[in-house]
Amino acid sequence: MGKWLQQQWNNGFGLWHILLVPFSWLFWLLSGLRRTAYKVGFLKSCQLPVPVIIVGNISVGGSGKTPLVIWLAEKLKQQGFSPSIISRGYGGNANGVMDVYAQSDPAIAGDEPVLMAKRSQCPVWVGQDRVAAAQALLRAHPKCDVLISDDGLQHYRLRRDFEIAVIDGSRGFGNGWLLPAGPLREGISRLKTVDAVVYNNGAELPLNALPLNVLSMHLVGAIFYNLRDPAKTAVVTDFLGKNIRAIAGIGNPARFFRQLSELGLQFECQAFSDHHVFQSADIKTANVDAVLMTEKDAVKCQVFAEADWWYLPVNAVVDEALIERIMNKINQNFKI
Repeated sequence: MGKWLQQQWNNGFGLWHILLVPFSWLFWLLSGLRRTAYKVGFLKSCQLPVPVIIVGNISVGGSGKTPLVIWLAEKLKQQGFSPSIISRGYGGNANGVMDVYAQSDPAIAGDEPVLMAKRSQCPVWVGQDRVAAAQALLRAHPKCDVLISDDGLQHYRLRRDFEIAVIDGSRGFGNGWLLPAGPLREGISRLKTVDAVVYNNGAELPLNALPLNVLSMHLVGAIFYNLRDPAKTAVVTDFLGKNIRAIAGIGNPARFFRQLSELGLQFECQAFSDHHVFQSADIKTANVDAVLMTEKDAVKCQVFAEADWWYLPVNAVVDEALIERIMNKINQNFKI
């Protein structure tokens, strides 16, 4: 159902959208009332003793938040901070709050938190209640002096000092409607209130549809790692002339397939829903010389991987003005 809706959101406006429009109006009303209730203080929000940076979006589906969180953690370390990360833990079934490590089970902690723990080398905690997760993290890691929230732009119970909205440049805002008639969690006007808009990969969205001073971001990666033996690497030329199957269970599988094509590879593709719980039977390996996947999928497939399965890590390349804005805001609000 989720994949079908995503296709409809990107295919203009039809009969199904008309039937769903009343529910979008209801969603707009309820979400607006909730946001106003926090703004006027009817619903209480929690202020943490350290700066909080929110990395989120206004639409459903992948936009590149996870690579940006990892980039931010590294940049903050370079500035002398000790950052930590909290996440909702989508794709996992953890009860309450829990700390996450590179070796954690993604079925419990969630695939993205495990990936962030692996790549960032920062404390990572997950929980449906982000405030509780943040408080538990700070108790366990008192040296943490800045907190990054993966997603949570609409989680108004957690006060924030810097908001980043990430836009998938290849998909934009879909048909521009709120859920469920469209992919938007909040209206496009919400972008005028955030501290930074990061535009990830693509140039299809008209610039006049975006706020001023949009910051650019793109993802790069060209070295593949073996799932069974991550010390073993490969490059594009190692796969030329081979029968390749590419799989992706991320918010926007087309982005990964496009990246492989831009690297010069030819392959058969197999797309899954975001946070798909992989089983070995899901991946068709008949007459296949190599299976290529994202790093996010690899954390779930590693336990049953075959010898010719590889993943492609990506790194975010972001306008350096973003970290400058963050430092200015932190220094202003916390007098560091």
